[in-house]
Parts: sequence; structure tokens; C-alpha cells
Amino acid sequence: MNRFGKGLLVFALVVVVAMAFRVSWNALRDVASATGADGTAALLYPFVVDGLMALALVATLVLTDEARRFALRVLAAYTLASLVLNYVHGLVPELHDKVVDWGRLADWDPANWALVLLATSLPVGSIYFGSDLVAKVLHHRPAETTNAEETAETTVNRSTSDLRESAPADVALVETPAALPPAPVPVDLVKPVELLPVRSVAAESTRPRAATGRVPDAARSTRPVRTPDELLDEARTATADWPVEELTAEGIRKVVHTSAAKARVLRETLRAERAAEPDEAAA
Repeated sequence: MNRFGKGLLVFALVVVVAMAFRVSWNALRDVASATGADGTAALLYPFVVDGLMALALVATLVLTDEARRFALRVLAAYTLASLVLNYVHGLVPELHDKVVDWGRLADWDPANWALVLLATSLPVGSIYFGSDLVAKVLHHRPAETTNAEETAETTVNRSTSDLRESAPADVALVETPAALPPAPVPVDLVKPVELLPVRSVAAESTRPRAATGRVPDAARSTRPVRTPDELLDEARTATADWPVEELTAEGIRKVVHTSAAKARVLRETLRAERAAEPDEAAA
């Protein structure tokens, strides 16, 4: 439906509500007069009942979820109350053709008391429910606005690495080799493992920053990759005077500056060599 069609529909709704309000005017005014209201109060009484119905209808169109259900309950309650008072006005001839100063709404006393209680409680209810509905409408935040604000805040707080990768595209991640069993491993079975740079993840930032490009060649490390034999030679030299009890993977890793996995391989190899030395000496 286009904008013109929507406007026409709203205009038709306003016309129907206005005509219904005029039809209900006499009944509510006469009932208010019968319950003791003066002339001014009787003229304003229809606004109390039917006016709150219109307010609840507007709130129903604006609010959502539990607040909308509350507005629907208020609309239903005041619609039912207006229906009852209009029905009573049609049954009591004394309320017709003139504004009475005082009268009864029903011949049966309990029914009269209930109707008087209903008619006199509607203004108080209008104050309470009307204020609550207006407060709910003023504090209502549409879902579209909330989602837009959350999306903007999330975009600002995202790390730059989420928007654009700063590491080279051709760098691949490798899994850390699993720990070897405690059994001695001969030196000739140690396979060389190439050290590949690991992709770094940028820390979260509270403000956006410019994305970085590829790391220049001048900034990369120029240290050559050592072979397993070179690592083993360095470990033999550094731990030559160490007792067997001090040959730990952590100590070897700190001395030769290698990974924990390679340090464990070097530890097992050195211990195997130390264990083989007495046998060779005995032979």
C-alpha cells in the first residue's frame, strides 16, 4: 500500500472514531449526571471514557511485546465499560431527553451500586492508566533503532584484524607436532621441521585504527633456520657439563632458543647418548 492509501485509511479511521464518540456522547453524559456530576463534569465525562479508549488504541499501534498487551487490556476494559453504560442508558427511560441531576441506574439495589461504582471509578482509572500508557510510549525504543545503534557500536569496537588481515596472504598455519613417546629416539630418525611464521591476531581496540599492509622484507627476521643436526650440536655443546638429571626439555629450550617440541626431542636424544656412553666405555 502506498503512502496515499495509508493516509486515506488513517483518515477513515479518525472519521469512524469521531462518529462513534458522538453517538456515545449523550449516554455517557446522562450517566455521569445520574451519578451526581455537575454540568461541566458531565460534559467532560465522555472524554474520560472514550478518550482513553482512543489513547489506548494509539499506544497499541506504537508499543510492542508486553507493553502492547497491556495497552490492549486497557482498551478492552474501557470498551466494555462504555458498552455497559450505553446499554444502561438505553434501558432507563429517565435518563433520556434531558440531563438529570440525580437518579438511579437500575431498580435493583446491588445492580445500581455496581453501576455507580463502575461509572465513578472510570475517571480515576483514566488518570492511572492514561499516565502509564503515555510513559510507556515516551520510553519506547523501536526495534529498528536499537538494532542500528548496536550495529554501529559493534562496528566501532571491532578489531582491525577483523576488517582486514595484516599478515601476508601466503602464510599458512601449521599444527604443533605432538609430543614424542619417552623412548629414546636415534639421531638419524629426527626429521627436520621447518619453522613457519604464525599469523598474529591483533588485540581488541576501543577505537578504530588504520589497517596495516604486508610486512616489509626489511622488517622480517634474518636469522637462518637451523637444521636438526645443528640444533643437536648446539645442545651437546651447551649441556656437555650438565648431569643427566638436569637434562630437561625446558632447560634445553632456553639454552638453544627453540620450540618446546624440538626441546623434548633433543632431551630424549641427549639422554639416549648419555645412556649409551657407559656401554661404549665398557666395550
